[in-house]
Amino acid sequence: MSEMLTIRNHADLLEEEEHHSLRGREFGFWLFLMGDAVIFALLFATYVVLSGNSAAGPTSQQVFDLSHTAIETALLLVSSLTFGVASLAMDKGHGRAVILWLLITLGLGLGFLAMEVLEFRGMILQGAGPDVSGFFSAFFTLVGMHGAHVAMGSIGILVMIGQVMTKGLTLPVRSRLNRLGLFWHFLDIVWIGIFSVVYLPGVM
Repeated sequence: MSEMLTIRNHADLLEEEEHHSLRGREFGFWLFLMGDAVIFALLFATYVVLSGNSAAGPTSQQVFDLSHTAIETALLLVSSLTFGVASLAMDKGHGRAVILWLLITLGLGLGFLAMEVLEFRGMILQGAGPDVSGFFSAFFTLVGMHGAHVAMGSIGILVMIGQVMTKGLTLPVRSRLNRLGLFWHFLDIVWIGIFSVVYLPGVM
């Protein structure tokens, strides 16, 4: 009897230690997100300052395609919705549904990245590369940085799919999936800022 109590106490201590460790990681992740937000704020400020510096190169009205950007925006916003559905499935303990919705989210994220690469390629072919003017340097840095984050998030989704398949919805896996969801939604917020500050004024 006493041995069973000892084992139970030991298991409780391990669980408490795991919860404490996960709370520490969540706090660290929030610090990371705040640091990332500061970086994007600086990139936005740089873009605003340089947005009128087109030198002798093309202007934003000549190269921006709002219909293309609208499709990119739709892909990213829908991916945030599908990630939310994956989180709901995780709360209900439906592992297969989590994997399915994460795969859909990954497909939408990759679709966004493919469209962004096509956009950059088309602009460079039109002579609107990052070395043409201060405006395009700031544009490629800001939008490219966001795209790099989406690429990292896509890799994270792929890793999480593997972890759900191999480990199941354990407490650490749920915690990592929650943090990845926060990161993915954060990228949506940044993109809405890019759409509102960069693309919309750029075509007016």
